[in-house]
Amino acid sequence: MGLRARLPMPAHKKSVKLLRCPTCGQLVQATNEDFPFCSDRCRKIDLGKWASGVYKISSPVLDPEVLEDLGNPAARRSDKNRDDD
Repeated sequence: MGLRARLPMPAHKKSVKLLRCPTCGQLVQATNEDFPFCSDRCRKIDLGKWASGVYKISSPVLDPEVLEDLGNPAARRSDKNRDDD
């Protein structure tokens, strides 16, 4: 072995995971009670956006009949008339 002295290995510190609040962008620790938000206010703002329809989860329409009906306004009108009968 060489003449170099071995340096002690640094002690491993428990890393604190930091993320950004999805509403305001402020840094938030995973241990925060409002995680992933920085505050109850940001949590409520986000909930309001879901409730008002600003955020949506959609999936592609794969049914060919539904796609055809979406492209044909006359088919939608005739479906409405059938519902009224």
